[in-house]
Amino acid sequence: MKTVVTRWIENFVLDYQDKKGINFWRKPLVGFADAENPYILRLKEIVGPEHGLPKDVLPAASIVIACFVPFTRDLARTNLVGEPYASEEWALAYEVTNAMLGELNQALIVFLEGKGYQGAVSPEAFTFDQKQLKSNWSHRHIAYAAGLGTFGVNNMLITEAGCCGRYTTVVTNLDVEPDSVCGEEQCLYKKDGSCGVCVKHCPAGALTLEGYDRHKCYDLLKLNALKYTEFGSSYVNQYGEANSVGSEVCGKCVVYAPCTCRGEENLRRS
Repeated sequence: MKTVVTRWIENFVLDYQDKKGINFWRKPLVGFADAENPYILRLKEIVGPEHGLPKDVLPAASIVIACFVPFTRDLARTNLVGEPYASEEWALAYEVTNAMLGELNQALIVFLEGKGYQGAVSPEAFTFDQKQLKSNWSHRHIAYAAGLGTFGVNNMLITEAGCCGRYTTVVTNLDVEPDSVCGEEQCLYKKDGSCGVCVKHCPAGALTLEGYDRHKCYDLLKLNALKYTEFGSSYVNQYGEANSVGSEVCGKCVVYAPCTCRGEENLRRS
């Protein structure tokens, strides 16, 4: 069933891309996290006390399906210029991808139900608290538990396809063997001190080798949102209100590095 779900997700993304006439994405990665994984059960400590747990979303939860949709190298290259602003292509791709992932989630739930299973998405999945500057449902942390990668100095999850892309998750009662946490460090700086390029290229000064200042980062995201108002805004606050007038994007920390894009370039039909 894991292979069936993975291929279904790959084909959904490919079909969506063909239908829209765009070329933003490479082959998705899919992982299956144990809903009772000790790491997931500690997310209230790791991320924040309000972070949800799989059984809050679906009482019968056994697995959380985590999906990473990597961006193409060509899209990443558009964001190498224009600092401190993101590229227009990057802002558009960010919003289109988030919309696609929302549709993928709902279609995947219908697909799972057709196979006799349940599926659900956390109501916190597309909310963002502007005071604490965190989400109460972290796709990246769940993807870590699903074995998709390890966290880099840039605070992103680095996978076998890189770190340049977007994540989503669906909670389900699938009866499958969960994947294990990635056993090999993917960040070159954390592995042997040989990189740290993301720190050099952070236009907000939010990244250092010692940590991450989310307030400096968010100030720059808001600056980009004022520039890119034509593509909408993906995120709402806890009251369901739009967080900003435009696209809260940057992405400079994921486009310059050796971990930007790895592996297979093209999205192919399974």
